[in-house]
Amino acid sequence: MLLKHRSPGIDATSVQPRAGLEHLDRKSISVLRWLNANHVDYVLVGPVAHAIRGDHAATGPVAIVPAPYSRNWDRLTRALVDEHAGLRSDRGLPGSAERGDAVTVKLTPDKLARGRRWMLRFGEFDLDVEGSGARAAGARSAGQPHAGEDGTHSTRAPRYQELLYEANRVEVADGIAVEVASPEDLEHFSHVRRTGNAPEFVVTRNAATEAAPEAGAEGPAPESESSGTASEAGSDA
Repeated sequence: MLLKHRSPGIDATSVQPRAGLEHLDRKSISVLRWLNANHVDYVLVGPVAHAIRGDHAATGPVAIVPAPYSRNWDRLTRALVDEHAGLRSDRGLPGSAERGDAVTVKLTPDKLARGRRWMLRFGEFDLDVEGSGARAAGARSAGQPHAGEDGTHSTRAPRYQELLYEANRVEVADGIAVEVASPEDLEHFSHVRRTGNAPEFVVTRNAATEAAPEAGAEGPAPESESSGTASEAGSDA
């Protein structure tokens, strides 16, 4: 009987970050090494990506957008199942350092591909799996208009290929290289993580032109008439 092939397990051995990246959490680097060992294709987003790009204050789990093809979902799912990954909740008492137990969940490639965000925990390690495009958290549904009546526009979530095209490949430690999303894409995911919605921008047109008539309308009538008389007299001269 053939034995089930087990994916490479996570190695908790501490690794030495490259110069300039000493502020990176060692457990986060272990998760990145584990993903690479399992041949998972992904773009790194979230707090760890911010830390790699120089934000020393950024803290939080490894967050990735996996490449959306079936074999990649299979690899990621198998690796997570072998590590007995479960759902986690980051809610807790303010200032509490306790880590809640992960809730058991049956993971499948289809489930991971459908989910907008999976917040997972295995052992002492955390991993967030983010969607991309229409499957991303905060993405506008197909039935919603692109622009609102109030002039607001929702920025749709970037697709994986767009993320990858704008990403930079960074070697965080010897033999551990990752694709890090661009600052603009990182801000998109950060906004969604904070608010639950895709970022919006407001379009205003001819703001200065519209403000002028309003100011004139509010002015006293006698002053307006005097101003007009002076202008006409100057024109006749």
